[in-house]
Amino acid sequence: MSTRESLQEVLKDKIGDALFVVVSNREPYIHRWSEGKLVVDKPASGLVTAMDPMLRTSNGIWVAHGSGNADRRVVDKKSRVMVPPGEDLYTLKRVWLTKEEERGYYYGFSNSTLWPLCHVAFARPTFDTMEWETYKRVNQIFADAVLEEIGDRQAFIWIQDYHLALLPAMLKEKRPDLLVAQFWHIPWPNPEIFRICPWNKEILEGMLGNDLIGFHIKMHCENFINTVDQSMEVRVDRERSAIFHHGGVGTKVLDFPISVDKEMIGKDAEKDYSYNEVIQDAKRSLPAKCKYIAVGVDRVDYTKGIPERLRAVDRFLEKYPHMVRNFVYLQMGALSRIRIGLYKSLNDEINQLVDEINWKYSTDDWTPIVFLRRNLTYPEVLAFYKMANVCIVSSLHDGMNLVAKEFVASRSDEDGVLLLSKFTGAARELDEHSVIFNPYDIEGFADAIHEAVSMPKPKRRRRMRRLREIVEENNIYRWGENFVSELAKLA
Repeated sequence: MSTRESLQEVLKDKIGDALFVVVSNREPYIHRWSEGKLVVDKPASGLVTAMDPMLRTSNGIWVAHGSGNADRRVVDKKSRVMVPPGEDLYTLKRVWLTKEEERGYYYGFSNSTLWPLCHVAFARPTFDTMEWETYKRVNQIFADAVLEEIGDRQAFIWIQDYHLALLPAMLKEKRPDLLVAQFWHIPWPNPEIFRICPWNKEILEGMLGNDLIGFHIKMHCENFINTVDQSMEVRVDRERSAIFHHGGVGTKVLDFPISVDKEMIGKDAEKDYSYNEVIQDAKRSLPAKCKYIAVGVDRVDYTKGIPERLRAVDRFLEKYPHMVRNFVYLQMGALSRIRIGLYKSLNDEINQLVDEINWKYSTDDWTPIVFLRRNLTYPEVLAFYKMANVCIVSSLHDGMNLVAKEFVASRSDEDGVLLLSKFTGAARELDEHSVIFNPYDIEGFADAIHEAVSMPKPKRRRRMRRLREIVEENNIYRWGENFVSELAKLA
């Protein structure tokens, strides 16, 4: 089994004295003011869950957008701060953006263009020239920050996700000797979908600045290779899963299913969080004699299938009336990207569904749906995982979905059932021991909820044990080792 120590050995062996640099839009630690006090939050994010253990291991540098209202207060003159607080294991280099840049680059091109373009979830992308120009400018700001930080030293640059598609080529233009890789955390669509983007070639040229590009599953790799093959004058070697361009320069495209640190999550889940007011408030909102608790932990995003989930809960209670007063669904997650109209409409739809379903079934001492509309901290998420009989992941389209693996990792009691959409990358690994369903099929979804809550304890425990073995074997350190080892072959 891969461990933090084995990953450290791989990093030392494969990278040597070169700097290990991770670049992403989201930062792993956020400093903010709360009631006049400086506090530090670790976002409950799949990216942070995956990458933070690797940076702790490597003593590296994480370059990210500084988004906290106290972030500037704690950095040095070069916008750097050591993290995690009190441990000082790696450097966080913060990039500063204006409100206009954040609006155009993040809310605009990243999440109104690339996000819906890559997720086949029936949301139409927008194509705004000003947002595209801002996206290019912000990618250059990140490039300048990375180049300033590494100086003339050798470095392995690992770029994360769709916010920084142009960054690889920008770095290679200034430093052709750098090893540059990118992991694309969301799906990649087929060529017919991607070709509608007016700047598709510029995006592909930016990404081909990488020596290695990783996706969660092989299908996304094939979609990307086919997109490049049909859009550009390149030579594709499908046996080696490589694209040759610009006079023979190669970019390898491989699948690396991402995971979590099961051991760390398991230990953290065992801690006492009884002091946490949010957790206590949630417990007080649950019926005292509720037999079954199902949880959903999501950003409020149209790709997560939350309206479908609520309709399935409605149909479940309708179809299985003996579950009334015995079942509660606890949904957690705040509205995200609120400056995008589609997300506001989604929030309105969810609010309406929650109100309608609760009005339809509620009694004096029982309500079927409890919705915590706030950003949850990592300890809060773990406490809710432990509280649940069932975790529902109903994504309409997802690259991986680490909520599924986090839930499994948190269940050291070897109990609980994972209810998992067939349209997640995680379903490729966890399908045999989860309850798999189609979130578009509300009738089948309702039956899947009933199967999950009705599953006998011996069967639950047998399946959860196997799920935990899979997550332990294919953990975040193995993911990191495989990625780094593959990149080192290209050095």
